Amino acid sequence: MSGQVRALRLGIDLGSVDDPSTAVELAGAAERLGYDYVVVPTPADEAAWEPWTLLSWIAGRTERIALVASSLDLSQRHPSVLARAAASLDLLAAGRVTLGLADGSADAVTILRRMWDTSADRVHHHGRYQVAGAEPGPLPAHDIAVWLGGPESSAIEVAGQVGDGWIDHLDDAGTQQLVQRLRQLERETTRAGRDPRELQRVVTLPGSADAEIEQVAALIADHRISTVVLRVDDAITIERLETFAEEVTAPLHVAAEQAVAGGTITTRPLRRADVRARRRPGIDYDALPATLAETAVEPGDVRYAAVRSTYMRGGAPGLVLRPRTTAEVADAVAYAGRHRHLPLGVRSGGHGISGRSTNDGGLVIDVGALNDIEVLDADRRLVRIGPGARWRDVATALHPHGWALTSGDYGGVGVGGLATAGGIGFLGRQQGLTIDHLQAAELVLADGSLVRASHTEEPDLFWAVRGAGANFGIATAFEFVVDEVPDVGWAQLAFRVTDPAAFLVQFGRAAAEAPRDTTAFLVMGGPDSAHVMAMVASDDPNVVVSRLEPLAALAPLAQQHAVIAPYAAVMNMFPDTAHQGRGEPIARSGLIDALTPEVAAVSANLLTSGAAQWFQLRTMGGAIADVDATATAFSHRDAAFHITVMGRNAQRLDQRWDELRAHLTGTYLSFETDTSPDRLAEAFPPDTLVRLKALKARFDPANLFRDNFNLMAAPTPIRSTA
Repeated sequence: MSGQVRALRLGIDLGSVDDPSTAVELAGAAERLGYDYVVVPTPADEAAWEPWTLLSWIAGRTERIALVASSLDLSQRHPSVLARAAASLDLLAAGRVTLGLADGSADAVTILRRMWDTSADRVHHHGRYQVAGAEPGPLPAHDIAVWLGGPESSAIEVAGQVGDGWIDHLDDAGTQQLVQRLRQLERETTRAGRDPRELQRVVTLPGSADAEIEQVAALIADHRISTVVLRVDDAITIERLETFAEEVTAPLHVAAEQAVAGGTITTRPLRRADVRARRRPGIDYDALPATLAETAVEPGDVRYAAVRSTYMRGGAPGLVLRPRTTAEVADAVAYAGRHRHLPLGVRSGGHGISGRSTNDGGLVIDVGALNDIEVLDADRRLVRIGPGARWRDVATALHPHGWALTSGDYGGVGVGGLATAGGIGFLGRQQGLTIDHLQAAELVLADGSLVRASHTEEPDLFWAVRGAGANFGIATAFEFVVDEVPDVGWAQLAFRVTDPAAFLVQFGRAAAEAPRDTTAFLVMGGPDSAHVMAMVASDDPNVVVSRLEPLAALAPLAQQHAVIAPYAAVMNMFPDTAHQGRGEPIARSGLIDALTPEVAAVSANLLTSGAAQWFQLRTMGGAIADVDATATAFSHRDAAFHITVMGRNAQRLDQRWDELRAHLTGTYLSFETDTSPDRLAEAFPPDTLVRLKALKARFDPANLFRDNFNLMAAPTPIRSTA
């Protein structure tokens, strides 16, 4: 569920409904009327409809209401099997599933949670239920709550020890027995060292429950009841559901608000004690704004394994904030401002090599949920894109219009990082950098204010965003003018290389001399082989062939593949996999004006040495060079190639890279993992860096955004007089 949690939550129990179609209709009505839960218990009659199937159908017919599979009998479905079914439905229902176990045990709850923890390779468990090396997963969309039920004292004990909630029935127990069970639950929870507010206490009322409302109101105040569920049948009317929610339960809402005010119950998500035990020092978790608490991920949460790392970098942040709106981004920035002693990562797609979008023990603000793509003006080809969209999504959305926007070389990259750094992509020589198409950007600054930057609104900030945006705020939206792009020629060519230095010179000449409709990238994993990826911005086969022939003639071909395809197909050619990076990547990045024999020789030595396991050349020039060097913070418009190398040993790689550094004319920070101030001086010419530092002092004087090439740490260069 999303939105603010109410003090008292309401639900309906479909256990007495015989007609499945009526059950689905009632679930939809409950959602429209603002109910929080629809409970589908396992029927005692084995010939009745199957509850999991009904719950799945309800999930497909609703959007918000939480789905509770209740009274589940683990003698009929092993916990490991139930875990997979629950996680699968939770993914399909966008994080709305809760499990209610009728015969729960601590063993069963342990297995469920371990099966949802995909950070482990295998699950083994010896106890009442056996698990021998099961593969965990799938990862559910949210932390699935496990409620326990049943009148036995042993079930209440398990709920108090490990459960997320307790569900009981007033018509089965009667008020006196219900109170006894709730008192035992309080004792068991306290004995287990838990905050009693961790457990959601759920009471199911009979359909004609009006007479018991005052009694239930007293239970709320005295025994922490926070959820009331109405048992319905085929004869119930929509009007009855509406009356119950708006009138009958009015005293319950009053009692619940009083209980919240008195601290008896809470509307904030309150994690279990075992989860809270894994919190990192220095973070005020309890002060997290309510707007962010529901989606935030902590080290003990089931989804932590999915958000801790990026595409290449392993991480262990203390808290990942996942705002869904611009206002929530502002809340996240304010929260980060109260934790300036901690590292702060900002993440869009989580692919970046250099960007510190994860860390150890700090905060991460992940704007992946801000991923809308909207056409603002079809005539101008003006498109609004959220920072959390990925380039594969952008290309797919633009394709039906016959449009494309140059980006990088991989569709899984998020828009936010690339669109504030530069964007050297497969259409670069035809279209320029990604930032050259940017018309406006909306950012949340360090003080929490929302600013629109464009050619006419905050033009200085707009200049800085295009090349150094990570230092100034968090982008929440971009507006681009995109190009009309037909299908493109796309080639992947693999070569056998006998003389790497000669091959590099030949590639440099062919790539630089190609018409600007052709952009070629080169990747080498060693001195003996090379892989060229080239895009021709044309759907004419004759043009495509003529552009590719000089590249294909560079060396003996080991493999070739050339097609005419949509740009979107190229951006979607690689599988969409989870980001589970490990360790700290070591990458060095540089720009050169020409691929001279000297540069080729040093590069070949680097490859032959084994210090670099990955070497890439991206061709620039063309439209990139058409833009004045002072027009954007990205200033190296005269560069002909961008070089990136990656290795495993920093000392060994730097020893070889330093030989190449003498030939560099600049650095592209998105592919550089050395964040020392010297790299800033390479990335930005003296006048540019002076201007950036002045703007940094204006827009982020306290230096909140400092973990991605900190402008404040850079030595002030001597101002150029040229």
